[in-house]
Amino acid sequence: MKRCSTLTELLSAGADDAPAIGAPGAPDLCYRDLRRLIMRTIASLNGCGIGRNDRVAIVLNNAVDAGTAFLGVACGATAAPLNPGYRADEFDFNLSDLKARALIVEFGSDSPAVHAAEKLGLIVLDLFPTPHLGAGTFELKRRGTSAAAQGPAQGGFAEADDVALILHTSGSTARPKLVPLLQRNVSVSAGNVCESLQFTTKDRGLNIMPLFHIHGLIAGILAPLSAGSYVFCPPAFNALKFFGWMMEAKPTWYTAVPTMHQTILARAGHNKEIISANPLRFIRSSSSSIPPQVIRELEEVFHAPLIEAYGMTEASHQMCCNPLPPRARRPGSVGIAAGPEVAIMDELGNILPPNTTGEIVIRGANVTTGYENNPRANADNFTGGWFRTGDQGLIDAEGYVTITGRLKEIINRGSEKFSPREVDEVLMDHPAVSQVVTFAIPHQKLGEEAGAVVVLRTGMFAVEKELREFAALHLADFKVPKKILFMADLPKGPTGKLQRIGLAQRLGLA
Repeated sequence: MKRCSTLTELLSAGADDAPAIGAPGAPDLCYRDLRRLIMRTIASLNGCGIGRNDRVAIVLNNAVDAGTAFLGVACGATAAPLNPGYRADEFDFNLSDLKARALIVEFGSDSPAVHAAEKLGLIVLDLFPTPHLGAGTFELKRRGTSAAAQGPAQGGFAEADDVALILHTSGSTARPKLVPLLQRNVSVSAGNVCESLQFTTKDRGLNIMPLFHIHGLIAGILAPLSAGSYVFCPPAFNALKFFGWMMEAKPTWYTAVPTMHQTILARAGHNKEIISANPLRFIRSSSSSIPPQVIRELEEVFHAPLIEAYGMTEASHQMCCNPLPPRARRPGSVGIAAGPEVAIMDELGNILPPNTTGEIVIRGANVTTGYENNPRANADNFTGGWFRTGDQGLIDAEGYVTITGRLKEIINRGSEKFSPREVDEVLMDHPAVSQVVTFAIPHQKLGEEAGAVVVLRTGMFAVEKELREFAALHLADFKVPKKILFMADLPKGPTGKLQRIGLAQRLGLA
């Protein structure tokens, strides 16, 4: 298949009159009008002095608007989608660290992102939805009365080596790392997903993934659009509405994280007629491992193959993917290399033979060229041209990759990943807290959730509910510890270092 190097080129595939994007209660947006919307968005940004490689944060609750805003921004500037559920402190950090030039919010939004942007002197752009003109259509207007800036240094469509998308990713340190992804990175990755899943113009996707994550942006939106097919974007995932959306969208596939699949399964028994009337070509799962039992049940209920994939932000999403039939899908494996080269490396940087456990490493055109302003992270994560994923695994003789463990300490709560040290630092701000260590607790449906051990200051008092409420003032809900234990001293290893890995087991929480 043809490989694209820019999003503008990638989005030229669809026929003018073919439907591109849909949403509940709105007429479909055709490819011609999608491309016109992108051109108007770039013109609006350029008119505010924003152009190629300028960062534009996007904080929108409605998924279809978030999707089309992302497309419009990324084709002429750098898109920085942020979780609308963040608290004020998180917006302060993200907008500052991103060095954003502007923020897009829905008209009338009182999100704390607006206050953070105003403090930083960012341009705030109000998005006015116009769904009667097509799903995801909108107008942008600058908030406030200040005059528009002069034109940008580089206007028009972005080029292959411009940054299309920039996202934060959490690592083993408290400070998240910035991952810039070039036009060619994301375009190649979308092509990789498209090729793996054999998209055609006849496919219709039901996107239930949030559009501030790499999974939804690449696999949910860009990959199907690169084939000229159709994507239906409901407002936000809701298991109670999934089958109604399925009836309206008439999808041939959908992609989700395991926790979403499990909640969909819980309601599938009451919706057998809808499932039968809307046969799926396949179901895709990514962002965290899915239990083989869930795979089996999904395939039995939907009468469609479950395709498990393996991705991460630094790879512009996809690295491996289980093949479509008739090739073998292997539950417990994340499949074969599906875009970048994939290998197993030891601690010394040597590539290991098949069936040998080590660190999973990748290299290819979809892989980021490096973290921004973080030479230490780049030195730690790149070896001989290979990117170290931080995941432990092996590759068998037929090329199937199995992940055997996590080398990093990231907590992965239903595909929402964050550093435990970020939680540590928030709890340490409580006046009664002397020491804290946050760690992962296994969870049957979410995979993991956060727990913490706290040591109180002498003579001070606090209870679990109080600390959880304090954390919730500064952290998104998914980062707030669900269990806080109080101890006289923190659990430590033989050398005196804190040991997060295995702490839940040692404390009887797993």
